Amino acid sequence: MVKIKIYYHDTDCGGVVYYANYLKYLEEARTEFFEVRGIMIKELSQNGTLFVVARQEIDYKSPAFYGDTLTVDTRVSNISGVRVGFEYDIKNQEGRLIVGAKTILVCVDSALKPRPIPEEIRGKITVSQNKK
Repeated sequence: MVKIKIYYHDTDCGGVVYYANYLKYLEEARTEFFEVRGIMIKELSQNGTLFVVARQEIDYKSPAFYGDTLTVDTRVSNISGVRVGFEYDIKNQEGRLIVGAKTILVCVDSALKPRPIPEEIRGKITVSQNKK
């Protein structure tokens, strides 16, 4: 779980988190998800294994505001040969759901051609049991 503190620069003129910023929060949460499991994205890319976003879905449920602290719960929903699916819940400090999201990543080589997810990575990420 990642905590995000909302600063003034995260918001629009009404003090509400600007919708596109949630993409950054999801990226940060995925990076932390991998790193907690010993998977360093920078090292992978230097060795010719990259993960690219193939699909992104976001459902905006409630606004978040300047000064809020959000938590991003990240889980793997499915894994196939070259794809890994993530699901997220972003909640505010009161536990209210702000955003629900899904991302499909595709594993590619340095030429951006799809490649199977390496076994050492597959072994470190598993489909979460706490699916909704």
